[in-house]
Amino acid sequence: MEAVGRLAGGVAHDFNNMLMVIAGYGELLRERMESDEPSRRMLGEILKASNRAASLTDQLLAFSRKQILTPHVLDLNSVLAELGAMLPRMIGEDIELSIVPGIGLGRVRADPSQIQEVIMNLVVNARDAMPAGGRLTIETANAELDDNYAHAHGVNLARGSYVMLAVSDTGIGMDQETQTHIFEPFFTTKDVDKGTGLGLSIVYGVIKQSEGYIWVHSEPGQGTSFKIYLPRIHQQVSNVAATNVAQRNLFGSETILLVEDDQSIREAIRDFLRTRGYNVLEASNPSIALDAAQRRDGPIHLLLTDMIMPGMNGVSLAQQLKTTRPQMSVLYISGYTDRGFGDRVTIDSEMNFLQKPFPFSVLGCKLRDILDR
Repeated sequence: MEAVGRLAGGVAHDFNNMLMVIAGYGELLRERMESDEPSRRMLGEILKASNRAASLTDQLLAFSRKQILTPHVLDLNSVLAELGAMLPRMIGEDIELSIVPGIGLGRVRADPSQIQEVIMNLVVNARDAMPAGGRLTIETANAELDDNYAHAHGVNLARGSYVMLAVSDTGIGMDQETQTHIFEPFFTTKDVDKGTGLGLSIVYGVIKQSEGYIWVHSEPGQGTSFKIYLPRIHQQVSNVAATNVAQRNLFGSETILLVEDDQSIREAIRDFLRTRGYNVLEASNPSIALDAAQRRDGPIHLLLTDMIMPGMNGVSLAQQLKTTRPQMSVLYISGYTDRGFGDRVTIDSEMNFLQKPFPFSVLGCKLRDILDR
């Protein structure tokens, strides 16, 4: 399983790099086309396909636990409230949905988008287990995991305070043999054209990467219940601001030092930045970047750097450059950071970060958000 995970993560990383180039130049080309040009529709289909491919690589990274998480302090009740309007449309009218928010619920630290994906994957699985309709219950509660709980489940776990998220259905259920395989990648009891078998392995990867636990209880004909436990913390909920990709002035005249070891990605980002009016200094590795910064007499307003590069990572490069340019802003980009940062990869919520592949429109917004502060 570990070998499969490493393979999936490596493939996803390399594929993300290619998608950056495909989607990036696609965006630039679309800007140059007239709205009624026939080729614009075909280009739109290419960009849609690249978005679907990016979604698939996200699934592979989640399974391999090589995603880059941007954790925030969350209230799971609020997360469920945000999904409340979407979930009924996902499950259909023949399934009764009941959401039971816990009173006085504690906070957890997790990536909000990944927690939403976990919930949606479990909801879709529950829906498919109730082809003739039924009842789906999602509930939250505070919980204490102690020695008795660990003994009952036959596992080692960190004793303490947790927040539980449970997703239960009245569907067909599973036998013990099936339950031993459900978190394996590509394992599915559905027809070939009905599922990839990645849903529950993604759920497992996200929860483990968030330092949580997940257990399942099910019996044939008696339904299924998934229970997730995330460590409870005592902090205020983070203000998670969505990236604004609406129409706005994304042009600038500042100097940006672009450091990216993948030539195709570097050239695509450089071309985008120059179309927006920025002065771009480019470097293929940290050593060249340090030399370029030393030779530069004028200001460097922002360092745009990949996280993982030969010889030095982006964080170390930024730290070196900031010793002589303390006012310089930094924006990190990466596909995944397994090499050099360990299996549990997190990006501090205070860091400016974009995960590849990202639309250039998002990059443009992010740059202005940083430079206009």
